[in-house]
Amino acid sequence: MTIVVTRFVLPARLTTNDAKAIFLSTAPLYRGLRGLLRKHYLLSDDGLTAGAVYVWESRAEAEKLYSGEWRRFVTDKYGSEPSVLFFDNLVTVDNMMDSAIL
Repeated sequence: MTIVVTRFVLPARLTTNDAKAIFLSTAPLYRGLRGLLRKHYLLSDDGLTAGAVYVWESRAEAEKLYSGEWRRFVTDKYGSEPSVLFFDNLVTVDNMMDSAIL
């Protein structure tokens, strides 16, 4: 699996409620996206940084999303260019399933 962490600085502080509303408005774009297993939307405590953690089946599938089109969408929506970091997911501890997964 591949984990992708995105991050962008917001031009103004977002409240938790405002962030939830914005995130819910974009969530349908990611539903059913090939290879995407899960997306976690993130907001910093001070409301000035947002981003997401994506869990992908493979890096190849993940790389398809983070194109110029996606970067433009995020920049237009949130007012700053996102950073995108790729990680190999080597081991996952899943306390809900009471297991460690390789």
